[in-house]
Amino acid sequence: MFQKAGTVAWAVLVVALGGLALATCQDAKPVGGQTISPPKELAVDLGGGVNLEMVLIPAGEFMMGSPVSERGAAADEKPQHRVRINQPFYLGKYPVTQEQWTAVMGGNPSFFKGPKNPVEEVSWDDCTQFFKRLNEKVGGGKYRFPTEAQWEYACRAGSTTRFCFGDDEAGLGAYGWYDKNSGGTSHPVGEKKPNAWGLYDMHGNIWQWCWDWYDSAYYAHSPVDDPAGPATGTERVSHGGCWFSPASSARSANHGRIESAHRGSHLGFRAALDL
Repeated sequence: MFQKAGTVAWAVLVVALGGLALATCQDAKPVGGQTISPPKELAVDLGGGVNLEMVLIPAGEFMMGSPVSERGAAADEKPQHRVRINQPFYLGKYPVTQEQWTAVMGGNPSFFKGPKNPVEEVSWDDCTQFFKRLNEKVGGGKYRFPTEAQWEYACRAGSTTRFCFGDDEAGLGAYGWYDKNSGGTSHPVGEKKPNAWGLYDMHGNIWQWCWDWYDSAYYAHSPVDDPAGPATGTERVSHGGCWFSPASSARSANHGRIESAHRGSHLGFRAALDL
């Protein structure tokens, strides 16, 4: 698919990712028969001057969950196990914001209002409707929740520590909003430092829904290749912690469990996109 050079290859890529995808990096140059890489970032035009920014996450592998020695780790974060992400994918540079939600859904359910604040008061079920409408809007898109494995892999961005920046939670205030610095509210996305792969608000500000059903024993028998969680369940996984969470809840490996119909001012999500 990416064998043709220059603008032709980029045009094919735009069609594959949805008609409203815009390049935010330089077009690939002609390289004969060599593979042309997809752009490192995309901006998806949602209309009205609102874009959904996406970052390319490379394929790779990592140790998912917490080691026995990790301070603050829960039993359901273990055993730590090797996971392989076999295909690159795009992930939202930020959690989905209120202006992005409104551009797709036509309303704003959030408690803490602000166009650049993460949308909240959205259930897992509500978010599936967002993806349905977004995919219809862009015509052939493949926007969806990230799996839990994809979320943690992207959050870690090559790190093996409690947080993407290290083990010491004293540094968390530079990367996220949590109970000690939020002032009891969510905040506009992108105000803190990104991780090594250019993703913002992976620690704190808003809990983020993932695709997976929750099972406290799943890690013990998770497949190595592209795990997508149990086949069934009663609760969905969330990650990241939020504006009222303690630092330990914002760790890379920490995950929550919430019924899919639940809504709250602490619950939002981030979009993923298949190539």
